[in-house]
Amino acid sequence: MNRLRLGVNIDHVATIRNARGGRHPDPVRAARLAQEAGADGITAHLREDRRHISDQDIERLSREISLPLNLEMAPTAEMQEIAFRHLPHAACIVPERREERTTEGGIDAAGQFDRLVSVVGSLVKANIRVSLFIEPDMRQLEAARTLGAPVVELHTGAYCEAAAHGDSGARDRQLGFIRDSAAYGTSLGLEVHAGHGLGYDTVGPVAAIPEIRELNIGHFLIGEAIFSGLDAAIRRMRALMDGAREKNDGRDAA
Repeated sequence: MNRLRLGVNIDHVATIRNARGGRHPDPVRAARLAQEAGADGITAHLREDRRHISDQDIERLSREISLPLNLEMAPTAEMQEIAFRHLPHAACIVPERREERTTEGGIDAAGQFDRLVSVVGSLVKANIRVSLFIEPDMRQLEAARTLGAPVVELHTGAYCEAAAHGDSGARDRQLGFIRDSAAYGTSLGLEVHAGHGLGYDTVGPVAAIPEIRELNIGHFLIGEAIFSGLDAAIRRMRALMDGAREKNDGRDAA
């Protein structure tokens, strides 16, 4: 089976901790539990306003977990310095607005080419695997390749929103964009990941796309953990991903 990797985003463990202050719940403990439950990597977004993950969290994650750490970051000088200090396995460059509740879309790799080219180049030079969080769009994929980013993460938010509203036409259209972009990105030599908003009801069709190598999922898993526990939530997601990939592999073999 062409195994699909799962990166677990632990940001919102920190959100809950910060709502009251103190040390509980601990994002690093969540990262360890995620590893035991079948995660292949840990994702953490260090925002400029530090609304959830903190600098100390990044320091501890870098030091205390054995899974690859994917640092989500805005393309700023401050975040570059933090990446150089901790040298995470990967850095995913995302757009960031202080007033947004969550990342609202992909970064405009084509429109912000001049701003991004030095950021991508410096991170690659530091042997950090760079990914760009982009919309499933051919122009953005071409810009990512030209920038020298080896990885892209396709924004799945529009697909998940359409599914949540029961709009099957829009859902299928957005899934088609993701599918076509994954194939085109792979043809350009990019490693393709996907994420944002995925849950039990939406992960299967994305996981079945053979060109996608990794999914990054966070908010849904942390929310579901309230009801079933983090271990059970991750194991169920892992099983759904594996089942979708195995089913698709069977169709390809036929």
